[in-house]
Amino acid sequence: MKSIIDVNFAGKKVIVRVDFNVPLNDKSEITDDTRMREALPTIKKLLKDGAAIILMSHLGRPKGEVRPEFSMRVVLSKLKKMLDTDIIFIPEMLTEKVFDAAKNLKAGEILLLENLRFTKKETTGDKVMAMKLASMGDAYIFDAFGTAHRNHTSICFIAKYFPNDKYFGLLMEHEIVNLERAMKTNERPYTAVIGGAKVSTKIDIIRNLIPKVDNMIIGGGMSFTFLKALGGEIGNSLYEKDKLEMAKAILDEIILAGVNIYLPLDVVIADDFNNNANIKLVDANKIPDGWMGLDIGPRSRQKFAEAIISSSVILWNGPMGVFEMENFSQGTKSIAIAVAAASVSGAFTAIGGGDSVAAINKYKLGDLLSYVSTGGGAMLEYIEGKELPGIQAILAK
Repeated sequence: MKSIIDVNFAGKKVIVRVDFNVPLNDKSEITDDTRMREALPTIKKLLKDGAAIILMSHLGRPKGEVRPEFSMRVVLSKLKKMLDTDIIFIPEMLTEKVFDAAKNLKAGEILLLENLRFTKKETTGDKVMAMKLASMGDAYIFDAFGTAHRNHTSICFIAKYFPNDKYFGLLMEHEIVNLERAMKTNERPYTAVIGGAKVSTKIDIIRNLIPKVDNMIIGGGMSFTFLKALGGEIGNSLYEKDKLEMAKAILDEIILAGVNIYLPLDVVIADDFNNNANIKLVDANKIPDGWMGLDIGPRSRQKFAEAIISSSVILWNGPMGVFEMENFSQGTKSIAIAVAAASVSGAFTAIGGGDSVAAINKYKLGDLLSYVSTGGGAMLEYIEGKELPGIQAILAK
């Protein structure tokens, strides 16, 4: 993997696919600028070289329509402050005005393009649009891991026009190096913590991790499908009826591989799905009718934490409960603290997935971890063992 650190882009116009798809509130205000901050090292490197920079990204899901609330103008002022420099922005989609701005761009200047998904051509892999984008630059850098699993115009098709001048940015390099370590390490013990709502979205992840790990911790809503498969009483808890046989098969695979399986021992249950519902603590396999499990209990938290803290490598994807509600947040919080403690003690800790990262940020523990991924779906597919189109587009000759 050729690093941009070893390349001088002085005098070149470099078009960079970044991931400024940041979360917004109902006032179109940025609530988490992590993805923007993670893109800064690549941008600053190019500025130091004396390159002219063209940044392109998508924001939200405008579905091919021009929607002002998703204009890149939303990130413009924040980006200016982060870089302490002026940025050229033209709120138009690939018009002559935009191409003229790119043509006249000088060394050290930055042009931010409008939201790429204001046209459906971005998501359909349009060759003409790719060629127009490519015509603006002398080199192409892909630095948007959160979109690496998408076969889109500004990700894959544009790369074909830069056979000798396409690179991964520093964010991408960081993501790939750390994910490769997480998936190929020989360090032991290795613990995977898998949570979230549905087992159907994590089947491939679990199966791909079974040969690699020593401990498999399963929590969150998906754990009730496993508990039900084992004959447990789960009340009104979320589970996938059509995945019960598959859950049994996965448990058999885990046991036959000699991997230690951790399922919740106790759970915090509620009689309604809201923070003010009545709550009780019960054994995980003895939930009464009319009640639902919304978080792991104290015995589960302790058991899971012991496995995590004694590990040399931890991979975490998915919360242990409905952590957005304060009364059901303790399980996820305890995992976050345990992972951070393990990291401080020298373990390699890799965290990914939107909810897991949100939890880490909520408890302000991100700086203590070895690696926090900027990609949700992209990280999941990488862990599943799939080839990501965005990565393959840069590696292709």
